[in-house]
Amino acid sequence: MGQAYDDLGFPIPAEFEVPESARGFSPRTKSRRNARPSRTKRWAVVLVALGVLLPAVVVPELMPFATEAVVRWSLERAFACEARDDLAGAVREVSRALSWHGDDASLLAARAMLRLESGDAARARDDVDRAVALAPSRVEPYRVRAIVHVVAGRAEAALADVAKVVDLAGEENAEAVNLRAYVRGLVGREIPEALDEVERLLGGMPSPPPEFLDTRGFLRHLAGHQDSALADLELAIDLTRQQRQQAMLLSGRLDPLTLLQRMRSLDHALAVMFHHRGLVFEAQGQARQASADFEMARRKGFAPERGIL
Repeated sequence: MGQAYDDLGFPIPAEFEVPESARGFSPRTKSRRNARPSRTKRWAVVLVALGVLLPAVVVPELMPFATEAVVRWSLERAFACEARDDLAGAVREVSRALSWHGDDASLLAARAMLRLESGDAARARDDVDRAVALAPSRVEPYRVRAIVHVVAGRAEAALADVAKVVDLAGEENAEAVNLRAYVRGLVGREIPEALDEVERLLGGMPSPPPEFLDTRGFLRHLAGHQDSALADLELAIDLTRQQRQQAMLLSGRLDPLTLLQRMRSLDHALAVMFHHRGLVFEAQGQARQASADFEMARRKGFAPERGIL
């Protein structure tokens, strides 16, 4: 016989048959007091039924919603932790999201970057290798792993991963091409080719983003073109400072955590740009300016060993 269901979709349990020997009355001598179970007994039967039905029926129905809620809540907490520079807390929250959701390439790549920034390069590598294995056609795991390789000094592996990023995203994807050029500069390989491609990239942009100008300035420095490198880097720094000022002007209309995260990101970008300009000043023999820029980069968070490079 098939299972019967009530109007709400819950299974209707089979009738609870009480053995005659356990009943509170004899069929031949029914009294009003014993003719039906007491209120306590009726509730006991209901609770027993619920104890069976809730785990078996309600919990499986609710689990997908509970899982989604916990994952979303954990990621919101991770965002808040990262915005406050609590990287250990952010890693812990993303780990909770993974434990509920199961392995996911995007979550693993995010945790890898957090672990790298917190100084745990070995576990970052483990995470991003799993992410690549799970989603070999996704761009983000290769992008993160390229940075992990750069930090570890694995130049060939870093170049292979950024080549994969461009293969997957396409040569027309400006961010992918910029990343390939920048990683070439970071590992000191193929500098002329990297500079050529970023020159072509910026040549088609009326208003290049400051990150791209920083890439070209860095590559021009490596190629020995210090004056044009300085021009690029000063413009990149000015534009990023303007973005920072604009973010501050919106502080009353932005969620405080969103503003914190935005400021953190801009400060890290400035840290890299100041370091690059310091390299140019150093190459030009301007030791005082170079020292000031290197100090500013350090204060803004420049840390090559943690992926802020």
